[in-house]
Order: sequence, then structure tokens, then C-alpha cells
Amino acid sequence: MSTIVLPDAQPLPAGPAKKARSPWQKWGLIMLAPYIVLFLVFALFPVGYGLWLARHPASYEQLFDDPIFFRSAFNTLAFLVIAINVKMVIALFLSGFFVQARTWIKWLSLVFILPWAVPSIPTILSIRFMLNPEWGIINSLIFRYTGLDGPNWLNDPILALALAMVVHIWKSLPFWTLILIAGRLAIPAEHYEAASVDGATRWQTFRYITWPSMRTLYLTCLILSMIWTLGDFNSVYLLTGGGPADLTHVLATLGIRYLRLDMVNLSLAAIVVAMPAVVPLMYFMMKRLSK
Repeated sequence: MSTIVLPDAQPLPAGPAKKARSPWQKWGLIMLAPYIVLFLVFALFPVGYGLWLARHPASYEQLFDDPIFFRSAFNTLAFLVIAINVKMVIALFLSGFFVQARTWIKWLSLVFILPWAVPSIPTILSIRFMLNPEWGIINSLIFRYTGLDGPNWLNDPILALALAMVVHIWKSLPFWTLILIAGRLAIPAEHYEAASVDGATRWQTFRYITWPSMRTLYLTCLILSMIWTLGDFNSVYLLTGGGPADLTHVLATLGIRYLRLDMVNLSLAAIVVAMPAVVPLMYFMMKRLSK
């Protein structure tokens, strides 16, 4: 009777040994732990809790029944379309002005950056006092030199919203100008020298050298500015307070209005409805940065 000889069973190869963390890695985890706790407590938990409080469909039905909500949504859209694009275009061309190596331009840049460096509350409130129809400095000057009473600047909804856009542009313009100046300085000077030798005009230099080199940075700044502006309430709340008759509210200040009326569910719902606009902007920004 023949027998079958089975091959000896080979032991399975052992998996890679788990390496113990080095002392530097352990210290790194220890140093990161407080920041992780702070992020969970002050960022992730409030957002999650707010979404949980805004989970009831009745809150959104009540929100959509409020005509002020649709006016605030329109104002927010106007802010994003008009104010941000005007601000970024001005910042793009001002970056070309301040990048020049002249002494007086360097000193002028120090004055230009002050609106962004100074806190929002005193600067915007000072502008509000200047626009006061009775004792504001603007109407006082109009009356002194023309003998006419100046307009009630913040009593007209369209004019008040336009002034809020102007304040927003004035306040944040220096920051984005500095970012675009950094982008211009990253362009090799040899490109401009070659364009000058070829007899290119300023417009041709901008079109074929500056803009292609800065297009990605400009669009990234544009998207990031939209995201920040959706959550910014200083320009509107400090200047107009949402008035007159709650007609200049944006979504960020509308949430504060509902909080003052002790309507927390509507306040959170007004913030949550802006997320469908924020999430795509964040997606496009991260996608552009990953290129």
C-alpha cells in the first residue's frame, strides 16, 4: 500500500513588528493633546450642538415664513457678488501700485494698512458717527459749504447697504492687497525685463505675464473672501444694526437679531441655511489648492 508524503507545513510569515513610539513622538502627542481638546470643546462640539438644535423642520418653516429672511438672503448675495468682486479687483491693481520700489510709496503703504490693522468696533462706529444726519461731520461740512441739509445716510435701505459694502471693502482691502503683492513679488523679474525689451505695453505685460502667474492665487483669495464674508457681521451690524426696519440684515446679522428676540431655534436655522453655500466654496478652494 503506497503512502502519500505531505510536505512539511511551513510557518506563516510573521507580520511586521509594531515599532514602539520614540520619546519625541510621545512628547509630540502630549503637546498636541491640549489643542485637540480645545478643538473638540470649542469648535466641534458647538457646531454639532448647533446642528442638533436646528434639526427641527418647524424652525425652517417658521424661518421661511419671515419676509426678513428672504431680504437678508438677497442682501447676502448682493454682498458676495458686488462687494467682494469690487474689493478683489481693486486689490489686484493696488498690488501693482504698492509693489513699486519707491520711498514715498512705502510710507503710503503704512497708512493704507491701518484700516485693516485697527479693530473693527472703533473704526466702524466712528464712521457711523460721521454719517449721523444731525451732528455728523459729513452733513456738517455739507451744510457749511452749501447751506443744504445732508441726507439721512442710514435711513435709506439701499444707500445703507451700499455704505456697508464700502466699509467692508475699506476695512479688508489692505489684507488682500498684501496677499496679492506677495504673489506679484514671486513672479521672476526676468519675465518683465524680456517684455520690456520686446516693447510690450503695460496692459500686455499684465495680460500675458502678471495675470497668468497670479490667476490661481487671485481665484483662491476670491473664494476664501466669500467664505469669510458669509460669516462676517461687523460691517453691517456695527454700521446699520440691520436697519432701517431690518432691511439691511445679512444672514450673519439675522442670526443675532433672532438671538436678541430669544428665538434660538430661528437663529441657528438662519446660520444653517448658509451652509449649502459655504460647503461648495470650501470644496472648490481645497480642490484648487491641491493642484
